[in-house]
Amino acid sequence: MHNAIYPSLTGRKVIVSGGGSGIGEAVVEAFVRQGAAVAFVDIQESPSEDLIRRLADAEIPPHFICCDITDCDDYGHKINGLIEKLDGCDVLINNAASDDRHAFDDVTPAYWDDRMAVNLKHQFFAAKAVVPAMRKAGGGSIVNMGSISWHLGLKDLVIYQTAKAAIEGLTRSLARELGRDNIRVNTIIPGNVQTPRQMKWYSPEGEAEIVAAQCLDGRIQPVDIAAMALFLASDDARYCTAHNYWVDAGWR
Repeated sequence: MHNAIYPSLTGRKVIVSGGGSGIGEAVVEAFVRQGAAVAFVDIQESPSEDLIRRLADAEIPPHFICCDITDCDDYGHKINGLIEKLDGCDVLINNAASDDRHAFDDVTPAYWDDRMAVNLKHQFFAAKAVVPAMRKAGGGSIVNMGSISWHLGLKDLVIYQTAKAAIEGLTRSLARELGRDNIRVNTIIPGNVQTPRQMKWYSPEGEAEIVAAQCLDGRIQPVDIAAMALFLASDDARYCTAHNYWVDAGWR
């Protein structure tokens, strides 16, 4: 597969949440290979440090900070530190999330608050933290990661799906609020992406059912989501804002 090259991404300053593994890892690598200056946060230190070592030969190696995104005050401070290190921020990829399964009858108020913090709250406050730098730069791109799950109404994901549905509303609202600053805001809606984490939930028979429900054969890979993130961050997407971009092989 020949990947697109976006000259406008060379030297762009990019911050990614949940960048140490899965989709986030592919997003970090994709921007690094485009010549962008990338910093990412993740709560998982080991895979994040492995990624840093793997990309050490890049023209601009990425930077990693261990961070719990649910502490939005601390997360905001760390984003400010990353902005200072990068000398700005042109692109924010709000990727971090957790799709732990949960039974309706077992949900407590504390668990609700925790899951909303992991899957929704941090996206707003990360955007709030980077907007001053984007305004100073004359514009920017914020990409929020949604999910196909709530569109399908999957079982045992009621809080996760509620948060992911809200992200699409957040995207529309932020796009309106920030558009006159030339800051674009979009959502990527992945289908079922074949990551090590997702493989915990699906047997070979379950995977076959997913492929059968898609319009296209094959399993979506993290690089497929990263490819959409590159486009939405680039100048090629300069009039793309306030919308959802599906990468689901037609699984809906």
